[in-house]
Amino acid sequence: MNILLTNDDGIYAPGIHALYAQLKKIGKVTVVAPDSERSSVGHGITLAHPIWYKKIQTLDKLTGYGISGTPADCVKFAVSVILKRKPDVVVSGINLGPNDGCSVFYSGTVAGAREGSLMGIPSMAVSLNTFINPDFSYAAKCAAKLTQKIKTLALPKGTFLNVNVPHLKQSQVKGIRMTRQCTEPIHGTFSKRRDPHQKDYYWMGGKMPTNLKDDAIDTCALNRGYVTVTPIQCDSTDSMFLKRLEGVKI
Repeated sequence: MNILLTNDDGIYAPGIHALYAQLKKIGKVTVVAPDSERSSVGHGITLAHPIWYKKIQTLDKLTGYGISGTPADCVKFAVSVILKRKPDVVVSGINLGPNDGCSVFYSGTVAGAREGSLMGIPSMAVSLNTFINPDFSYAAKCAAKLTQKIKTLALPKGTFLNVNVPHLKQSQVKGIRMTRQCTEPIHGTFSKRRDPHQKDYYWMGGKMPTNLKDDAIDTCALNRGYVTVTPIQCDSTDSMFLKRLEGVKI
């Protein structure tokens, strides 16, 4: 199996190194990732600037390519320039922090998988539900198992998997749930601060959905200790409403 591995935390991030260590046990892994952190860039691509890349070898024997662009750029560039043929699967992660619910619209990690899906490659994004003192070991093993199965799942064209793993010991994880995406928005919060020149500025944070009690929703199941696997479609068309619109005269 030929695996393309990317992320949005950058090629030096611990999450991609943990995942690389597990994926290389099951296939040939090519790492093409941003040369520095590109978190929350969404599905942006680089058009106004050139793209540079360089081969990188780290102390833990990860060999890959650092790209000056976004995660979506990385997938495009890998398939068009670096690889001789399309990979069998694209895996993006492991992200530091969850990418459940509406995070899929902001996440560069999710965009890496979405870009792979748009190119007709079975793809998966993987994220860990913590921002503090991460232990990626279980998430990496879980992601490798799912990667082995992704080819047999026969994902529909334009569909990829969004996987979120609780930050728990393996013995504490309740299991794996197939879930739907939470659509409750992440409410932005803005903290007012003052710089050394006495000018006000604002730092944006977010208030995550918490009042959820349905384990069929990714955000709820993740917070209750389940690994969540959510199929995400690239086609955002509201097909039901489109049928109504077809009868409207404008």
